Amino acid sequence: MAALIFHIFSSSALLSLGLYHLICTTRNHLKSPREYVAKPYHPLPFSSSSNRLLKYLQLYLLILCLFIALVHQLLVSSDADPLLKGRTPVHRFTSLQAAAVLFCFLILSIALLVSDATSLLPLPPDLFFAVASAIFFLQYSVSSSSAAVQTSDLQAKCDSVAARISVLSSALCLVLAFQPRLFVVDAGLGASICLQGLWALQTGLSLYVDAFIPEGCHKLLDVVSGVEGSTKCDLEDSKLRAVAILDLVFVLHVLLVLLIFMVVYAAVARTVGTRNRFGSYEALPTAASDSNHIQMKAMTGTQA
Repeated sequence: MAALIFHIFSSSALLSLGLYHLICTTRNHLKSPREYVAKPYHPLPFSSSSNRLLKYLQLYLLILCLFIALVHQLLVSSDADPLLKGRTPVHRFTSLQAAAVLFCFLILSIALLVSDATSLLPLPPDLFFAVASAIFFLQYSVSSSSAAVQTSDLQAKCDSVAARISVLSSALCLVLAFQPRLFVVDAGLGASICLQGLWALQTGLSLYVDAFIPEGCHKLLDVVSGVEGSTKCDLEDSKLRAVAILDLVFVLHVLLVLLIFMVVYAAVARTVGTRNRFGSYEALPTAASDSNHIQMKAMTGTQA
């Protein structure tokens, strides 16, 4: 139960972060497309410079969530998991690796807060995206290593898919480090974070909720409830069927993220207005009419 609660918590945090990033990114792009530049974080639209709590609320919540996740991973590393190859040492090392990745994200978030709130640590956005790309790639490596040592087929599949999403986020951050004006890439980064949140929820449901465990797979009775990898498929056909189902569910999650992006874009465009997207062209008809008026006067003078 504790593992399921943690997956729900992670999913809620990642989904909130991804949606907020999508909304703010789309809003900034529609307001001034020619001056658009990707930002590491977005203050609340109604926050003032004097109210520091609201201005940095996103970073405060992000740091809090990362700290809670880090503490959870450190506590989990002390548990024994007989389903992992190598027993307790391997499980402890994989959990500590995940904790190290969370610690890197925590340090980066604190550095961003200090950089924006004070002059002690100036951190340009391109450097932030470059470091974030490196950390996301480290997360990809850790998830791939975790999938390789799992004896639970479902857990290994979930970890491998999570690794692919992490490497996608890493690539998007790397592009933003060199091309910060690409709105599509910045929006894709927010969408990839949303996808990570949805997949974290799907992982928890597929491993720990009986109604979502594929047919032919079951939770082992000799494993304490809530330990990762406590779901196993006995037959090869059941394993292949479960993997195919997870692949299908992943495609559905991708479609859902695309739908979320289109809804967010349409809603923000309706709120902000699309007239700023293309700039103002009201002076062009006036200039054209003035030119025609001058030409008519010249023709009248010539005829006279």
